[in-house]
Amino acid sequence: MQNSLAPHGKLIFCAGGAVAVNWNFLLLRIAIALSILTMLYLSQRFWYRALWRVTSHWGRLPLRVAARLVYVVLLLLVIVTMAQGLIFGRGGFARQSSGMTVLTGLWFFSALFAFLAVKTVHALERLWRWLHAATAKKNTAQPIVAQSASVSAETVADPGRRYFFRAATAAAGAAPFLGAMYGFAAERLNYQVRRVEIPLPNLPAALDGMKIVQISDIHLSGYMSRAQVRRAVDMANDLGADLAVVTGDLITGSGDPIADCVEEVRRLYAPLGTWGCNGNHEIYARAEDEAAYLYSQAGMKMLRHENAQIRFKGASFNLLGVDYQRERTPRGQRQQTLAGLEPLVRRDMPNILLSHNPNTFNRAAELGIELSLAGHTHGGQIQVEILDHRLSPARFITDYIAGLYQRPLFAPAPTDRAASNASATRAFSPSLFASASGPMAHIYVNRGLGTVGAPVRLGVPPEISLIVLRTA
Repeated sequence: MQNSLAPHGKLIFCAGGAVAVNWNFLLLRIAIALSILTMLYLSQRFWYRALWRVTSHWGRLPLRVAARLVYVVLLLLVIVTMAQGLIFGRGGFARQSSGMTVLTGLWFFSALFAFLAVKTVHALERLWRWLHAATAKKNTAQPIVAQSASVSAETVADPGRRYFFRAATAAAGAAPFLGAMYGFAAERLNYQVRRVEIPLPNLPAALDGMKIVQISDIHLSGYMSRAQVRRAVDMANDLGADLAVVTGDLITGSGDPIADCVEEVRRLYAPLGTWGCNGNHEIYARAEDEAAYLYSQAGMKMLRHENAQIRFKGASFNLLGVDYQRERTPRGQRQQTLAGLEPLVRRDMPNILLSHNPNTFNRAAELGIELSLAGHTHGGQIQVEILDHRLSPARFITDYIAGLYQRPLFAPAPTDRAASNASATRAFSPSLFASASGPMAHIYVNRGLGTVGAPVRLGVPPEISLIVLRTA
């Protein structure tokens, strides 16, 4: 056995074959996980201590004890529910009580962000005090009369400052809870149809105007019922599309009923059939093979590194699909996406790729695939706009967050996200297409139907996409 230390923190163990571990990547993942757990713990401790302080002013001892006991019991229940969801794939108790699952997601999400908001206000208050103290110290050299006037003015203004920061703290603590309730009760269920026309190079005239309906990231679970999926399928059927596609994440965990989800998806109607690909949560639930089998039993097709030539009005196009494409190995090494897909790409007809991970777009464009359809991001699930700039958690995992993007066809895939972002163009209007030189590859990233982590959507309503192909 031979050991050697490779560059960039890779320790290689050779014993009949080389196995490399990217320690930097593994340590980063561990640090992120520990940071999240630490923040969850601190937020729960903060709210428990806040409840203790509030109830300490209540006159009756039984009332104080009862309130604290109810809080502790509920907190233990949500902790058990979250632990079972993480360890056992939402089995047992969590599967039987979707109400407790929803409460768990709402509480941890709201409590964490409210804790961070309150701490931010406290930090601003401490900063104000520090600046005031520094200013007062600087003014010590001023005449005594002027200094006395300044102190007198501050004495008058100080109560207003205290009231302001108290009000700001209360607002900061309440806003995440109110936002979570709105995102759960309203925007999470506000299904929207988004119609987009995509001009493709070398598209046969017969395919001009062909319609594809796309749904993605259903996540049938305690957060998403069959009735909600059925409503989305009915809305998709009303669009009269020629082809229906489902781009992954039928469920969230191994305890979720994937057969029920497929039963609802099979109600999708399109003359050219319903096609799909697996997402990362099918991997987590170890349900990739089961999903493909259920699809075939329902008369649909799950494309798993496969392609099919489909004819429409006398013309043909090549539909490809892949299982979720990992960008790194379990040991943290980068790996090429869409490996081995080259033989399935056609040059005599347009290619449409179903790939759950939008980060495959760079490689797909390099291979000459004219259109990619993806999901995975949920559009970030929460999006805010600050100074005309949209902020989304999805920016941490991809440059293709939601909607339509384009990049030059056959262009070499960049090796990092910064280069990817610089070479990709967000496509909104036909004028952008007209100004582009040379044939362009496109990707449409669906915002998904379901949720993960917390049953909340803010600024990113669930989406059903209607894609209309046009001749470029």
